[in-house]
Amino acid sequence: MFLGNILLHYIDEGGPIMYPILVVAAVAVCLIVERLWWWVALTRQRAPRVLESVYEALEEGKLEEAVRRSAGAADPVVRMVHQGLNHPHTSMEGALQVASGQELRAAGRFLGAMDTIVTLGPLLGLLGTVTGIMGSFTSIGSAELAVEKVTGGIGEALIATAAGLGIAIVTLIPMNYFHSRLASLQFDLEAAANNVLILAGRRGSADTVAPEGRPPQA
Repeated sequence: MFLGNILLHYIDEGGPIMYPILVVAAVAVCLIVERLWWWVALTRQRAPRVLESVYEALEEGKLEEAVRRSAGAADPVVRMVHQGLNHPHTSMEGALQVASGQELRAAGRFLGAMDTIVTLGPLLGLLGTVTGIMGSFTSIGSAELAVEKVTGGIGEALIATAAGLGIAIVTLIPMNYFHSRLASLQFDLEAAANNVLILAGRRGSADTVAPEGRPPQA
């Protein structure tokens, strides 16, 4: 209750610019919580053993078995491999690229919005600074100089600046963390796609060899 009263006091003292700052802060909190929840769920969905079993099936030349093992997986890497192995309308490499792009787009969701918030927060704080200083100078130029009005304008400027910078700092740290997780996922997807192409290429090369090791006749 005491903390709530302090927050209300600062909101009131920060001037009208505090209301858009509060809206931006609320959006930032919602995005951070949603992305944290998404990445925690993704961590639980990773299935490296399933991926290894798919590699083993491909290495043995059992394409249908690899498709069966990768079907219905929640792991985005295994899911990409499954979509790449089922490529009736395009090449395997093209299917893997499309599936990888879909997974990365889902993983990078809202990062652009968070980047906007990191930039917008300090700008709103700067706007509050300007309006607060303008109020102080207006008071100085009036016939009756009131010290409370001057200090109130300066206080409004400082509160708005601190709020805007606080939003940017609180959003920047998790945003960089999400970017690092996205880069790690991108590396895993690219590595898996390369492995699938290599293993499938070996299978295709083996299929072109005639029985008893004789080269196929033209």
